[in-house]
Amino acid sequence: MPRIASTFFARAAGSASLLLLLTTLFWGGNVPAARLAVGEISPMLIVGGRWAIACALLFFFLPKDVRADWGEMRKSWRWLAMMGALLTFSNALIFLAAVHTSGLNLAILQGVTPVLVIIGAWVAYRTPVGAVRWVGLAVSLAGVVLVATQGNPLALAGTAVNIGDFYQFVSSSLYAMYVIALRQKPPGSAWALFALISVVSFATSLPLMVWEYAAGAMIFPTWKGLAALFYISIFTSLLGQLFFMRGVELVGPGRAATFHNLTPVFGAILSLLILGESLSAYHVAALALVLGGIYVCEKWGTR
Repeated sequence: MPRIASTFFARAAGSASLLLLLTTLFWGGNVPAARLAVGEISPMLIVGGRWAIACALLFFFLPKDVRADWGEMRKSWRWLAMMGALLTFSNALIFLAAVHTSGLNLAILQGVTPVLVIIGAWVAYRTPVGAVRWVGLAVSLAGVVLVATQGNPLALAGTAVNIGDFYQFVSSSLYAMYVIALRQKPPGSAWALFALISVVSFATSLPLMVWEYAAGAMIFPTWKGLAALFYISIFTSLLGQLFFMRGVELVGPGRAATFHNLTPVFGAILSLLILGESLSAYHVAALALVLGGIYVCEKWGTR
């Protein structure tokens, strides 16, 4: 099995488009999985469980020759600690958000990540943006406002923003920081690097699980909760992250983040099909604004 997995990854590793397309499909599926898990397993238990399973699978499938990279990578322990913490808290906020908002809102608000990556790269590295891209960013953020105000942006001052929408926006912000920081990753294979990040992510999730248990809020999983947990662990945490890291390695964080535009599309479609949620006019308008703004950035903006 380890040889089969490594062979598949080696063959797919040269196709950034395939890897990033599968990544966004897996991440889109995270939306209905998170909603289906509500009441079936508690949020922090999902976060800790997903990384425990991901770590176990990684260390089982990881080729022995890849492990040789760990010695050099461990020298970047501060960077690894930061990356693991960013993933943990970003994940935790997604599952907290799922308790309070709809799958469609989760999907659309996840689509703001490329916008935040562009802004963050400008802040951190002074990556050129240009006037056209600023317009595109403003259009995408207008879509976020439309979702947050349930289609009534004119009443923004008097609208109480859904706490779940707020959690998802902060989650997207933390994940954007993770994407931007991948530029500084130490040399070595994506497999070896993500194995170390997964260990850190699991370690940083332990205090969250202890807090949840102490607060009396822990819900031990039902069969439905276990199914959601295994999907999130294998497809969202393991394969999605590995494929994305390899995609970033092949085409860079900016172009890889552009594929994230498909995540809200897949998430919205799967929410409609699996959760049976109703699609409002403002959902359609917001999705068009978010994706349209990114299209403007990528098509006509400064590279």
